[in-house]
Amino acid sequence: MRRQLRGVTASRGLALGRARVLHPQALVVEETRISADQVEAELARLHAALDATRGELRALRDRLHGALAQEVGEFIDLHAMILDDPELLQGLDDLVRTGRYGADYALKLQRDRLAAVFEGMDDDYFRSRLEDLDHVVGRIHAALHRRGDDAVEGLAGEILVCETVAPAELAAWQARGVVAVATTTGSPLSHSAILARSLHLPLLVNVSDLLAHANDGDALMIDASHGELVLEPGPGDLAHYHARQAQIGRERAQLARLRRQPTRTKDGVDIRLYANAESREDVAEAHALGADGVGLYRTEFLFLKRNELPTEEEQFLAYRDLVLGLAGRVATIRTLDLGADKADRTGLALRSEPNPALGLRGVRLSLAHPDLFLTQLRAILRASAYGPVRILVPMVSGREEMQQVCDLLDRARTSLQDEGRQVGPVAELGAMIEVPAAALGLGDIVDLVDFVSVGTNDLVQYLLATDRNHEALAELYSPRHPSVLRLLSEVFAFGRRNGIPVAVCGEMASEAANVPLLLALGLRDFSLHPSTLLEVRKAVREADLGSLRRRATTLLRCHDRAAIDRWLQRC
Repeated sequence: MRRQLRGVTASRGLALGRARVLHPQALVVEETRISADQVEAELARLHAALDATRGELRALRDRLHGALAQEVGEFIDLHAMILDDPELLQGLDDLVRTGRYGADYALKLQRDRLAAVFEGMDDDYFRSRLEDLDHVVGRIHAALHRRGDDAVEGLAGEILVCETVAPAELAAWQARGVVAVATTTGSPLSHSAILARSLHLPLLVNVSDLLAHANDGDALMIDASHGELVLEPGPGDLAHYHARQAQIGRERAQLARLRRQPTRTKDGVDIRLYANAESREDVAEAHALGADGVGLYRTEFLFLKRNELPTEEEQFLAYRDLVLGLAGRVATIRTLDLGADKADRTGLALRSEPNPALGLRGVRLSLAHPDLFLTQLRAILRASAYGPVRILVPMVSGREEMQQVCDLLDRARTSLQDEGRQVGPVAELGAMIEVPAAALGLGDIVDLVDFVSVGTNDLVQYLLATDRNHEALAELYSPRHPSVLRLLSEVFAFGRRNGIPVAVCGEMASEAANVPLLLALGLRDFSLHPSTLLEVRKAVREADLGSLRRRATTLLRCHDRAAIDRWLQRC
């Protein structure tokens, strides 16, 4: 029977397929006991499942490249660490060997023990790790019962229906042929949503009653762009699907023609579009799409994929390849941005902090390890000999931090010159504006920086005191909040008055619908994921900058998001 449901758009797109329903990962197994002579065989079965799960995670990690290596790799690494946690492994062995429990029931008991510890913590971050624990336990349980042909079971042409979706699972499902995902919970600003947009995978979240109505094999149509889901679509729905599909095809063809077109407004003002990147593939795509350069190059991937810290030579070669790949366009290299929310394997970043969002991360972590930071700065300066380079410092909150960075940068340059190594003539220094104190205190660092880049993801989170991954707060987290727009306007105006280029490198700049807002407020430099570059270019080319700037005062007088949305509708 046809049924139409509504959800929240997390990643736009259109899909038609069969439903594949995954019910919540509650591990329900009966208590089983084994005899003494079965212990070794049961332990072997359990460890084979653990090894198979490790192999799955390694294989998924190896398939990733470019932005996916960063977005998904952090979660895969976290799941691998949980899988190798001594408390989990020792507890499982003891339950089988001493308690004489079967592997399935031992897994349930140990999961429940650890879950009780997480749930008893008065901290959202640690409680959120319970979901990761359940994903790992679910993988182990599946491996315990996998037949030889299960691993190749296809999902081609299917739409995944589930309660929630983890980033690592999202990438794996798409690789197996899933064409869209619909969940009953989630936030359009979560890591999974950001990844889905990078993958161009339609994702609809917060679809109420979905699991109560959807069954395996049901025909399912998703128009994620309009927040609609239809179970067992009728003739009118299918006609709508084919019409929308044709329209999307035409729009893509139009976008393809913009690959070599200038990013220029209707009234003739050039706007710069930079790409966020972290791999050769990203750089190649940005170059092919006519990006003005790389506005944010993430360096964490050099630290997250290994058990030891990268050497200066390894970092230099990666940064040099970036610069050479841009063929004279600017490369903006962000210094190490690690923290407890994305801890590395080396133990450099703390794995547990009471509040990781406000903890030892970004430049704070780098300054806590000056020798490590000096090594990275030396590698970047050596790469600057091959083309224009800018150094971007994350999580800046005040002058003291930037002054320390300047001192270390001078030390790095002097040491390289003393060694007779080639260094570029100029390596501009910039600060990421993610902390409200930095946005309000730009005058305190104006003499220390050559440019600034606004990281709207964190800036909005800190300004509104709202966790962007907390689904219950999804309505509160919005880059279109009046206070966010007013603060951005002040930052852009400060840059103009002082001759300092200002870019926006967060998700806000990647959304074509936000282009009129940002242009009206005074932004001229966007830095975004390559996958959205053509859409943003199209929005820029359709904008009349003069008209938008004249309407900026009206925009800044809006008192709520509804008024801001109405302002946009008149653009």
